[in-house]
Amino acid sequence: MSNLWGNNIKVSIFGESHGKGIGVVIDGLKGGITLDLEEINREMQRRAPGKSKLATSRKEKDQFDILSGYFNNKTTGTPLCAVIYNTNQRSKDYEKTKAMIRPGHADYTGYVKYFGANDYRGGGHFSGRITAPLVFAGSVAKQILGKKDIFIGSHIKSIGSIVEEGFDSVNIKGELLKKLTHKEFPVIDDEKGSIMKEAILKAKSKEDSIGGIIETAIINFPVGVGSPFFDSIESKVSHMLFSIPGVKGVEFGEGFSITSMKGSYANDEYFIEEDKIKTFTNHNGGILGGISNGMPIIFKAALKPTPSIGKMQRSVHIEKRENINMKIEGRHDPCIVPRAVPVVEAAAAIALLDLLMEKDGIGWMI
Repeated sequence: MSNLWGNNIKVSIFGESHGKGIGVVIDGLKGGITLDLEEINREMQRRAPGKSKLATSRKEKDQFDILSGYFNNKTTGTPLCAVIYNTNQRSKDYEKTKAMIRPGHADYTGYVKYFGANDYRGGGHFSGRITAPLVFAGSVAKQILGKKDIFIGSHIKSIGSIVEEGFDSVNIKGELLKKLTHKEFPVIDDEKGSIMKEAILKAKSKEDSIGGIIETAIINFPVGVGSPFFDSIESKVSHMLFSIPGVKGVEFGEGFSITSMKGSYANDEYFIEEDKIKTFTNHNGGILGGISNGMPIIFKAALKPTPSIGKMQRSVHIEKRENINMKIEGRHDPCIVPRAVPVVEAAAAIALLDLLMEKDGIGWMI
């Protein structure tokens, strides 16, 4: 098992959903970087549970405690370690079902891989709770990227079959992306957002869940970052995105839709303006040959419906080796998409920082 990611900046996460705490270690940061801890906390609160009827009722403050790597309000250059203590577990909810394989969860795969020693409470290390330290690391990465005026923002593109218009992939404004990061339910069209909320609450009332798509944009990312093949921007960002529990699909630019286009339309034609080379369209999502072309980087992440639902489901009792019917108890999100938005942004920020460090080193960080 490996929880270490990155070539130039290395990120490791630890902990379990119902353990004492969860956390992250970030290695590779330059010493002398001042961090806005209030901004990190704001990002953490975007993901934190128990804030609305659209989310789980489990209340966690998600307050972080920096244990090392930060002194006199600056990074020291040694590993930056932060821990988030769990304070509102209800582990007894999982005692009755500990030998029952929950459909849609990693109970069976984890049981086999770890010889039955995996922590089953709340999904253990497989839980979406472990994305909290990822948001901490991503917030640090966002602040460093911000020194180059690189900004990341997202909106909820769809919930179930309810879809809103996507970003203008050529002319995305930083003001819009910043506004979205401050919205509790980040959509461009608030009327469409209201319909999405109704769909989530309807699924919740029926003891069911619903999924959706998050669209993310990165602006002002420099030209020439990335590599062909194994370390392409798509490869690196996708690797991080698929580390998020519940992400089942990723597409860049027009993604699968580009297959229905002719090459004459799919190609992004060039023009020059004020000595800057741009493209009229951005069907390829700001990436060609695995390398950034200076246009906004656009991608979408598809998240599955929350597997924990209150409906009766068929399964297996792993110890008795018999078929059973079961209901999942506990506190769960009827839709993980709204709380996943800052996680997706965090994952992208970490991947892009790693790529930028490969090209420009670390001298620019301060």
